[in-house]
Amino acid sequence: MTLAGTLRELTPPLLGTGRAVADLVSDPDRRRGFVQREARRGLRRTLRGVRYVAERPPAVGLTPHEVVHRRGTLRLLHYKPLTDEVYRVPVVVVTSLVSKPYILDLTPGHSFVEHLVRQGYDVYMVDWGAPRSSDAHLRLEDYVLDFLPETLDRVAALSGEPEVSLVGYCMGGLLATLYAAMHPQGRARNLGCFATPVDYDGMRLFKRWTDPRFVDVDTVVDVLGNVPPRLVRAGFNRLRPVSELAGRVRLVDRLWDDDFVEAHRLLQTWANDHIPFPGQCFRQTTKELLQQNRLAKGTFELDARPVDLRAIEIPFLHAMAEHDHIVPLEAARPLGSLVGSEDCEDVVLKGGHVSLVAGARAPVRLWPALDQWLSTRSS
Repeated sequence: MTLAGTLRELTPPLLGTGRAVADLVSDPDRRRGFVQREARRGLRRTLRGVRYVAERPPAVGLTPHEVVHRRGTLRLLHYKPLTDEVYRVPVVVVTSLVSKPYILDLTPGHSFVEHLVRQGYDVYMVDWGAPRSSDAHLRLEDYVLDFLPETLDRVAALSGEPEVSLVGYCMGGLLATLYAAMHPQGRARNLGCFATPVDYDGMRLFKRWTDPRFVDVDTVVDVLGNVPPRLVRAGFNRLRPVSELAGRVRLVDRLWDDDFVEAHRLLQTWANDHIPFPGQCFRQTTKELLQQNRLAKGTFELDARPVDLRAIEIPFLHAMAEHDHIVPLEAARPLGSLVGSEDCEDVVLKGGHVSLVAGARAPVRLWPALDQWLSTRSS
């Protein structure tokens, strides 16, 4: 960061004009104070840098819970109530297949799940786990037509409630949407999605990288089975090729700030902690969704049955991030117009793909918006 940029960060009300910088340079007392502050921060950077290298990754997923159901690598987590009064309709959070779910339960005070529990919701989470080599055959049909229905039946048995509110983030939102479309008389009473893709023509860079003229998806899956995490991560990193370097520069500049360093470690831990993508599911989503855009065109099928998004008539909320580089607005926005729900709400919030659910502003943007929407539909 330049000197002017550093000064602007240190004294934002005063800097921003050439005159403000000139005043600081010409005022001995202010100049002395600036130098002292920078010296203190320089020392903190050095000490904090040593700790950063030596420390273990931060603990995540700390909201109290128990595992109430297992099937293969799938775990169903039930979070213990933190209030005396709990809404009748349970909330079931559906997570992505390619990322570990603790982005939704980062750390106390910065946890989406903890927020829901504290607001009085009976919360469950579907953690798919890391697929084994023997799971390479799994397709979307397995998740949508088998695993999710069985898991929701388990929630109903445990809670005593026949219906649930399904909430899904990114690919978890896709799975929840497909479930609701394929089970219009199923257990979903409400459906909330965050940054969920539907029109894959809007995933411009992903479409270019998976163009069948240049990528033989069949060979990739036939040779590798499950797609390794390093390839999944490389795909995301290519969306913003300099973001990792820029993040390291910001970290070095802010090593004096313990809160910034802790938040950086948490998010970086998750961003680097991808899991394998089940091979057949990767083949299916790449060829039928990314390359052919069959879901948006209304020609997508699961187990030879058409997926009709208009069959979704339950209350529907879709929250999107204005600056999402993974699921751009063009890919997410059409979802609300494709479902059949009369009670349908689209919300576009400032932020990016991760900051939508776990950033510093999520507790005042997305979390209360979802709470307000769910609270009137959960009694």
